[in-house]
Amino acid sequence: MGLKSLLSKVFDSEDNLQPQNVPERLVWWSIILTYPIWIIGGLYVVGSVLCWLLLVCLLIKILARMDHPEENEEISISPVIWLWIIGMIIMQVALIAGHVNFNLGTGIIIKSSIGWAKGWAALALYPLAGALPIRNSIPTRAICIVGFHTLLIMPLLLLTPNLGLPEVLYVSPLRAVGGPGNEFFDVPLYEIDGSTGDLRWRLFAPWGPALGFVGNINFMICLQEKDRKWKILGIIGSILMCFVCKSRLAQLSIILIPLTTAIIARLRQPLMLITLGVVSYLGGIFATSILTAVSDYWEGFKGARAGSTRVRFALKRIAFHRWETEAPIWGHGVVEGGPHLVEYMAIGSHHTWAGVLFVKGAVGFVALAVPMLVTLLELLRRAASASYRLGSTGLGVIIILFMYTFGENLEILVYLYWPGMLVMGMALQEKPLPRPPVLP
Repeated sequence: MGLKSLLSKVFDSEDNLQPQNVPERLVWWSIILTYPIWIIGGLYVVGSVLCWLLLVCLLIKILARMDHPEENEEISISPVIWLWIIGMIIMQVALIAGHVNFNLGTGIIIKSSIGWAKGWAALALYPLAGALPIRNSIPTRAICIVGFHTLLIMPLLLLTPNLGLPEVLYVSPLRAVGGPGNEFFDVPLYEIDGSTGDLRWRLFAPWGPALGFVGNINFMICLQEKDRKWKILGIIGSILMCFVCKSRLAQLSIILIPLTTAIIARLRQPLMLITLGVVSYLGGIFATSILTAVSDYWEGFKGARAGSTRVRFALKRIAFHRWETEAPIWGHGVVEGGPHLVEYMAIGSHHTWAGVLFVKGAVGFVALAVPMLVTLLELLRRAASASYRLGSTGLGVIIILFMYTFGENLEILVYLYWPGMLVMGMALQEKPLPRPPVLP
């Protein structure tokens, strides 16, 4: 069997899924062209602009509905998504207040506001795009295709360290548009961990753990795929991302989160309740051994990359201390470079909550915590009900976001994991399935 025949068998699908409108085309091509866009260093640009293009599509739909209500379907937006919108607007208010308090100047306010539009605003705009007529099968199939592309490209990248090739092939000229750093626009072949000397791969992500973050999000989305072969390819590709990046959190999350969402989705089933009862009973008997094992695992988890763990904890302590003593309400407005103790990394990085408190104070903390908590509670309800098909997927996404708030800055990486935010928005917008008629 030739390569052409093999690819034909893989790509031929019974449903021949294709995008049917402009929002679906924007989402479809932005996802499946992930690797070609990465090669030109354009992922940061695409992920930052796409949310605003989808907002334009939504505004056009709303205006069309106002002009011709009989020809256009009514668009309703979930109250939970409104919380995200309000929260991210408050983030901008906190940003301006922090700049004014520290006399940072109009130029820096404008620059920071552009950063807000590419990061914090996207956290609200992508869930809002879930109100558009986008079938959930579109991002799901597209993510599976990216998983297949990962399986194709990874064997070549695994060979690059043995071929004497550089770690970073080049930095894209698109770096000129501005962004957090060169790593958001470069094309890396592999990476050598500075603390352990191990080889790791980050593919299209700016650093290894960020690839694990994306892999976990993609994994949860792939579980919704109906075509068996695409589902398998997507899942394997997503798991591969989590392991080649050598991220401890990614490998832990990809086991725990799908297991957690599967249990929640089956809570009303008698067999699951019986199983949980048995597990609870055994857990009480072996509690001491379990707690000792968890403690040993946690110490091993921290010790696996002790240097990285030390820097992360030091960054968090500095951020919390300076927030509490210098700018508790509105924050400092901008990140600042850290001392030699933290290898000059930015204070507030590597931890969403520490970063929010340091930069935007208690106001920013509440603006993020409230929509995340309400989203978690709403998706817990939906995941536990058979009336919502996307409840478990949406729940998995928000749990992943919560876990990664303790290791990454959500707003910086949203340009990569935006499909998860879109699917989460779809889950919040999803209408319940009609109940079967009650037989007399």
